[in-house]
Amino acid sequence: MDKKIGFIILLLLVQLAALAQPGGEVEMADAMHANGKIYVVVAVILTIFAGIIIYLVRLDRKISKLEKNNS
Repeated sequence: MDKKIGFIILLLLVQLAALAQPGGEVEMADAMHANGKIYVVVAVILTIFAGIIIYLVRLDRKISKLEKNNS
């Protein structure tokens, strides 16, 4: 039951974020793209995302190992 409520709240938050997006063009994104800095931003975001994924995989392995040792 708790997972269902959490999932519903997550969906509502995603919907709110989608509605909050501006309808026109974004000047900052256009300027960064024109200067070539958008690739730096994308690289930083991908690096952070990869770090989070690696952390979660390692954490899952450690938890699995602890669960095996306790059983």
